[in-house]
Amino acid sequence: MNSGALDIGYCTNVHAGPTLAQTKANLERYALEVKRQVRPHEPMGVGLWLSADAASQLVANDGACGFADWLADVGLVPFTFNGFPYGDFHQAEVKHRVYHPTWFEPARLQYTLQLIEIIDKLLPAGRTGSISTLPIAWSSPRPSADQMAAAARHLRTAAAAMKRLREQTGRMTTLCLEPEPGCLLQRSDDIVSLFRDHLLPGGDEAAVREHLAVCHDVCHAAVMFEPQGEVLRKYASAGIKVGKVQVSAAVAVDFAALSDSDRAAALAQLAGFHEPRYLHQTCIRQGSSAPAFYEDLPLALASVPNGTAPQGEWRTHFHVPIYLQRFGQLTATQDDIHECLEAVRATSDCRHFEVETYAWSVLPEELRVPDLADGIAREMNWFYGTAAV
Repeated sequence: MNSGALDIGYCTNVHAGPTLAQTKANLERYALEVKRQVRPHEPMGVGLWLSADAASQLVANDGACGFADWLADVGLVPFTFNGFPYGDFHQAEVKHRVYHPTWFEPARLQYTLQLIEIIDKLLPAGRTGSISTLPIAWSSPRPSADQMAAAARHLRTAAAAMKRLREQTGRMTTLCLEPEPGCLLQRSDDIVSLFRDHLLPGGDEAAVREHLAVCHDVCHAAVMFEPQGEVLRKYASAGIKVGKVQVSAAVAVDFAALSDSDRAAALAQLAGFHEPRYLHQTCIRQGSSAPAFYEDLPLALASVPNGTAPQGEWRTHFHVPIYLQRFGQLTATQDDIHECLEAVRATSDCRHFEVETYAWSVLPEELRVPDLADGIAREMNWFYGTAAV
């Protein structure tokens, strides 16, 4: 496998602006500059994020065909969508709001059906599409049996819609559930159980297996201390497709490997990643024990008594630029990206890779870049080089 065999793009949820006009303005301001630096003489992939309002605008005004023409003219290929954030992903505080509406609720299905309709119209002939989506809901409160039945019914409805469109237009789209720490689906076993217990028994098994898949986020698996190869082999064994991979890196620090003075410096540096917009779920592993889970970084930091040294290996859900390996006393889980690529080569025919570093605007000051397009282009060039190895 080399980069020429892959669809590679970056996720435009990094850009603020939930309206259709802002979406296009962001593509003109940032994506075209990234393309100039990364793929100046050929089309470049992008992962589109359209808020529910923007998607409704496109559908209501029958504007997808015109949007498709513009994308083709400027050389951007929207092979994948991020259908996880429903509303404004850059409001002052997102936190748990990003998990609403859930897959229990009709609004999530309606939004997703609109994305399915739009991507089918935007895809160039002969291309396949993917849409990543919410892993059902946040894990608390636990859903009732009726809620799980509704979620499964809605997902099967989406699968049926994609099957019908494929029969009509010949374009193939998959809807990809994205496990995330703290959500109802947070580990690979949760995905396997969902398919086995809720999705496959209830309807057209062929449509479910063909059109419902997994979005494997490298950062999320790393935070949960799930080896990338183990996760992907598990999906393959269960006959579950990986429709797309989100290429991302978490923040990590192994306090056990540091001196006492370096531990204090590392803890202070890690505390600098706390910010009020997004959740930064954190897992701490000590020895062979199961990792302790904290739904946000401040809760993990508060677990260290004053005057004591932090223990164990910490991993925090904070998407840092994928070209980083070490910064100060902390590291990024960049090695997991390499491991994921090797596992995909061995276990999957997945060809959709989306670089998803959405947290540029809330990074600690020392990791920010003067121009966002330059940082994204550096990530894209790094990944193109890595995927070609």
